[in-house]
Amino acid sequence: MFSFRTTSLEEQLDKALHEGKVGCFCTQNCWDTERGRYMYEIFHERGNLATIFNPRDTELTPLTNHIEFTPDALYGLNAVVVEIQDVGSRYFNYTKDVFRLMDALKAMKDDAPSMYVVDHNNPAGRIVEGTMPSAGIEAYTPKVAHRHGLTLGELANLYYHEIGAKFALHVISALATDVNHLLMPWTIAPASDIPGLFTCDMYSGGGLWNNTNVTPGIGTTRPYEYFGAPFVKTGVRDIIPLSEGVMLRPCSFTPSCGRYEGQKCYGYQLMRVPGVEYHSLMHTLQMMRFLRTEYEDFRLEDGFEEKLSDEVLLGYVNGTVSWEEAREHIKVEEQKWIRKAKKFLLYDDQPYRIK
Repeated sequence: MFSFRTTSLEEQLDKALHEGKVGCFCTQNCWDTERGRYMYEIFHERGNLATIFNPRDTELTPLTNHIEFTPDALYGLNAVVVEIQDVGSRYFNYTKDVFRLMDALKAMKDDAPSMYVVDHNNPAGRIVEGTMPSAGIEAYTPKVAHRHGLTLGELANLYYHEIGAKFALHVISALATDVNHLLMPWTIAPASDIPGLFTCDMYSGGGLWNNTNVTPGIGTTRPYEYFGAPFVKTGVRDIIPLSEGVMLRPCSFTPSCGRYEGQKCYGYQLMRVPGVEYHSLMHTLQMMRFLRTEYEDFRLEDGFEEKLSDEVLLGYVNGTVSWEEAREHIKVEEQKWIRKAKKFLLYDDQPYRIK
């Protein structure tokens, strides 16, 4: 059973939320601006909060972006309330944790608690980039474009139907409370590596750097806006690909954690051009092909093929597919994804591709 609800979580009259045992699956983004409290405090005040599933460390601790749980911890609950901030790309860890939760609920069959998703606006907007998975894919990843243009509630609606789930799924509209009107969706950082205004615009492409030996600036204050490595040599010999929507500035940085911790890296800062849309995935693939051609040290690492999950785009990075073929492939696949996505939309505005 699926339902879409247009009143706030606190106004829901379900017995499971008032008298049952409630588990809250959440991040720091479950802050209620109107009442000055976190979502789980609703159930603490009612006396029926059973457990909280949240990231194991403080909210901006680097390299800890997962919500851990065991399926056994779900037994005995009557409801699981989910409130995180998705960031618009299919490889965001907390969203994959939500899908792992949904798989666990499906496996519980008649013992599964009801699931409630408190929806939020998508900070990456309705723009679509890339292709649906066509090869091996990372676990708990839905069959959506790299930048999908949906909200978490819409993603949950899609994944619910993809896996053939039978447990009760209820989505609380992002328009039901003042939070999405008072706070821009990046005001509270969705994760330690998604700190600010432009990060989500860069993540659909920049997230792929995590599976190469180039760092996307993890361990700096501007992840996914910076990328580089100790072996990169910026200078006049580099004719690095440019793209509409961003400017590139040669720079250096020293990560405080993660890959190349404490080592000086050379690379570039991506600087957004106001008012111009930016296709991060296409530009990132162009830059990867450039680095592959120019630097014998550059390499793709474990998990890259599964994250990209597209043989044509992999062929482009590896130099066996032309840019014209890759660009046309992306255009066609984006159109296919937009047609598929329409079946799962919960709001009036429509996903669209950058032309």
